[in-house]
Amino acid sequence: MKIILLEDVKSLGKKGELVNVNDGYARNFILPKKLGVEANSKNMNDLKLQKAHEAKVAQEQYEAAKELGAKVAASQVKIPIKTGEGGKIFGSVASKEIAQAVLEQTGLDIDKKKLQLPSPLKTLGTHMVPVRLHPKVTVELKVVVTEA
Repeated sequence: MKIILLEDVKSLGKKGELVNVNDGYARNFILPKKLGVEANSKNMNDLKLQKAHEAKVAQEQYEAAKELGAKVAASQVKIPIKTGEGGKIFGSVASKEIAQAVLEQTGLDIDKKKLQLPSPLKTLGTHMVPVRLHPKVTVELKVVVTEA
């Protein structure tokens, strides 16, 4: 019996796949637990439409990420921080402070989790911070750490 999976089933397949299973397995396990539906023409058409919709949404998200990436790459953020003798910084600049500064200075809302900061910034000067907006879109944000 051919089944369209509605959820991931271990050792059988992923959601949205068309799989061939034994009739008993389908009737006694897959269908009662609503893990899949029978692959008739209506369900096949629904699956095709759903995949087309998912592809369209994914493309829209990619386009939006590219547009936001262009704005982020063109912007520069200045972060003042307290310093002591010899330009030694008190503390550090973490992704939370950078995300807050981006929102205040440019108006772009970037989640702090999207900033790929390997470690907090502990020196004055200009730093290039990678921002991963989408799996296919990563841009560099220019962060200038200055004395307060």
